[in-house]
Amino acid sequence: MVFPLDSLQDYQLIFKPEHEMLRKSIREFLEREVAPHALEFDDKDEVPRDVLRKLGEQGLWGIGIDESLGGQGGDTISAVILMEELSRVAPPLAVIRGTNDLFAIPLLLFGSDELKRRYIPPIARGGEAFGAHAMTEPCCGSDVAGIQTKAVKKGDKWVINGRKIFISNADIADYIMVFARTSEPQPNRRWFGITAFIVEKGTPGLKIGAKFEKRGLRGSHAMEVILDDVEVPDENRVGEVGMGFIIAMETYDRTRVGGVAAQALGMAQAAFEKAFQYSLQRTAFGQYLASFEAIQFSLAEMMAELMTARYLVYLAAYLADQGREEFKYVASLAKFYATETAERIISRAIDIHGGVGVIHETGIERFLRDVKITEIYEGANNIQRLVAFRQLIRTLMKKGVVSQDVARAIT
Repeated sequence: MVFPLDSLQDYQLIFKPEHEMLRKSIREFLEREVAPHALEFDDKDEVPRDVLRKLGEQGLWGIGIDESLGGQGGDTISAVILMEELSRVAPPLAVIRGTNDLFAIPLLLFGSDELKRRYIPPIARGGEAFGAHAMTEPCCGSDVAGIQTKAVKKGDKWVINGRKIFISNADIADYIMVFARTSEPQPNRRWFGITAFIVEKGTPGLKIGAKFEKRGLRGSHAMEVILDDVEVPDENRVGEVGMGFIIAMETYDRTRVGGVAAQALGMAQAAFEKAFQYSLQRTAFGQYLASFEAIQFSLAEMMAELMTARYLVYLAAYLADQGREEFKYVASLAKFYATETAERIISRAIDIHGGVGVIHETGIERFLRDVKITEIYEGANNIQRLVAFRQLIRTLMKKGVVSQDVARAIT
């Protein structure tokens, strides 16, 4: 009945009063300050710095970061609430915030105290600095172990050469977390030999190249990053040499739920709300749309899928906050389920609107353009299915439910 978790209590969700206070305050701020301009972000493919500054003044960039490092504190559930609310109104804001997390989380998990003190507070305070995460290359997306950017040790410095693509925030980033090969992969450990470095904006040899024109998440830019003999001091290395793959995987386990899954959830919520309200206002053949059984069925199914996705996303966040190893496979489940569910809900919402649904000014068709990438980035969904199963096997092995020999053969 409870497998693969251990007990009924493992399926519980406990929200604190401060979680609801946070949700309400974020919702009120975004409806007042951001929602009236959300379509402009899409039209102009730009989020004004003034908007980013206002979010910083509200402390939204620092949620999930300890107060000692300039943040607002808060847990994984708080981060999910923030990302869902941002995506409900303006998904590109969630991408900018999520990309900051992709820089900050590996540093918080594996960085030295000195690096944390140097780079985290300006990001946490909001508006002072932004971070980026440079992993994807022309050769490799979900295949992290295949990256070809190289870093060679020379004295107390590393010299990095390579090219990264589709790097969010790179054009506004003050700091970039760059992953590079510091040794060749080993036959049975292809993942080994990748190392993480912090490269500051303005470092000689670092060039922000072309902006990739995309139709979704406009306002958040996907950039090319070129590294040509970029010298980085060893003190800017994050974690141990050769262990960058582990650092990345630990990071993605967290950002899949606190970032991508929550983004999709917010978009689905917005689409459902718009479809529901439209069905109560629009008439056809002398009746409200909501009077037709087909519309009622569609809205009920959308609601069921939305609530199921929300439970899975927040369960992953809750397990993460409890320090439970199970959160890793639940996060992968949440990522692929919430993103695919969101696409279905948004498509149905457009159907309920009819022709109006594809009119830009309605503000709903943009969500369909925005949501598709959530099924691809930070690990394409079929990869997530694989990751979820393998993480489950590893967790069960640690509990003694699956033998080591079987686990090794499967994973």
